[in-house]
Amino acid sequence: MTAHDETTPVLIVGGGYAGLASSLFLSHHGVRSVLVDRHPAVSIQGRARGINQRTMEIYRPLGIEARIREVGRPFDEEAGVVRCESLAGEWDWILEEDTRGALPELTACEFGMADQRSVEPILIDAARGEGADIRFGTQCVSVEADADGVTAVTEDRATGRRRTVRSDYLIAADGFRGTIGRRLGVARSGPGVTQHWVTFVVEADLSEIVRKRALFWIVVNPEIGLGSFLTTAVPDQWAISVTYDPGKESAAGFTPERCAEVARAVIGRDVAVRILDIASWEEAVGVADRFRSGRVFLAGDSAHVWPPAGAMGANAAVQDAHNLAWKLAAAINGWAADSLLDTYGAERRPVAEALADITVRRQQARFGGDPDGDDVDDVLCTLGQRYRSSAVAGAGHDTVYGDKLEQRAVPGTRAPHLRLGLDGGPIAVHDLFHDAFVLLTGSAGTAWTDAVREVAGRTSIPLRAYRVGSASAGAELIDLDGNWQSRYDLGRDGAVLVRPDGYVAWRSAAPGGDPAALLTDTLHRLLGTAG
Repeated sequence: MTAHDETTPVLIVGGGYAGLASSLFLSHHGVRSVLVDRHPAVSIQGRARGINQRTMEIYRPLGIEARIREVGRPFDEEAGVVRCESLAGEWDWILEEDTRGALPELTACEFGMADQRSVEPILIDAARGEGADIRFGTQCVSVEADADGVTAVTEDRATGRRRTVRSDYLIAADGFRGTIGRRLGVARSGPGVTQHWVTFVVEADLSEIVRKRALFWIVVNPEIGLGSFLTTAVPDQWAISVTYDPGKESAAGFTPERCAEVARAVIGRDVAVRILDIASWEEAVGVADRFRSGRVFLAGDSAHVWPPAGAMGANAAVQDAHNLAWKLAAAINGWAADSLLDTYGAERRPVAEALADITVRRQQARFGGDPDGDDVDDVLCTLGQRYRSSAVAGAGHDTVYGDKLEQRAVPGTRAPHLRLGLDGGPIAVHDLFHDAFVLLTGSAGTAWTDAVREVAGRTSIPLRAYRVGSASAGAELIDLDGNWQSRYDLGRDGAVLVRPDGYVAWRSAAPGGDPAALLTDTLHRLLGTAG
């Protein structure tokens, strides 16, 4: 047997959103992991910007929502989309309204405008605080998967030292340019690369030119062709992107001197600029044909890619990780069968296909100069994603999205928002869903809470229960707004089982018979351990 320098339950390759979120969520579930990323540190490129309400719901019970809101403060005044020939010229506001307002009837969280440059350090700190091993400056040189696990060779880029890491599972979060999925024979369906871009961060005093901050500027003029301009969280630092034709030139031709010229063409004045960072990337559309190859899972841009419209890509990456992490924890800790891991792709791949179509339409509308053609319902896209898989019992839908967002607790949907009282303080219902299955029942549902205690006591499945209602009825969770019955429709003693990712797994109208046996059988079916 080949000797290994180290072993870990999960090896994560890639330190972007998908990888860092995977590291954090696995650590939160008590699963050790090692993350390697070839870059020396977090990039100063702002890259993805915008944390939607669903992702904020995921971050909130982990204690980092407030920190992310804070680092997003520099973007608080931004709204709208501008089309122009240069920043110094006339601005055509093709989208002026702000779609980031609070949605108190739907969620306790608000859209946050923090960029990737600001959020990634928070994820790193939080993951390391829960015991994660995150190694920047470390490249994954090779991956060999077999029926029992994965053997990878990593290299410290500063010293050249190589180590062999053996893991039970590997998460390939190595991005669109990553090679792990391709080497395993995982194809990607879709149009592929549609445009080539170079993005550079510049330092310049534009206080006399940028008097109002937009979400972004679309800049089109003969000198640069098509470009975009973005603010950053750092004063006097800006991100400029321009397209180029690889048939006529290469990304290497964008030297600091040339980028400075392009920056002045975008700005429209001969101002002093300093180039801080340059990176090339491809805008593409594609979804991996499968998200799992044996012991290897694809997440984030390695699994799906689409235009950067509406921050869907970054948020989907975090939500991929959230869906996968609890399932990996279940399999590793022995309370679920390996078949549960197949539900990751069954649930997240249809979402990726739907979002690819949606973002392409949005990008075409915005850059084509027809904002009225952007018919995307942001609330539905964000909070209305639906799952069908063996990890859901009784899903009645067959599409990712319905016609509208419905606040009903049905299997395969995100649990409807509730504002609750617990131990004398207010919480949101999604604050409960992060590390265990949670059974919610009415004020008369003591048979269910007793059943949960019995099942939790004789299995290793993380499981807890609460009665929802009034304080006078003895409920542990107080229904502060009176929405419990209308949104969950369980009467006084029905029950709903919510997964650790906040999705409804199963519901029952009344306990009847032996509720502990019914709950046990249901969990076995959901977790693939029946029989």
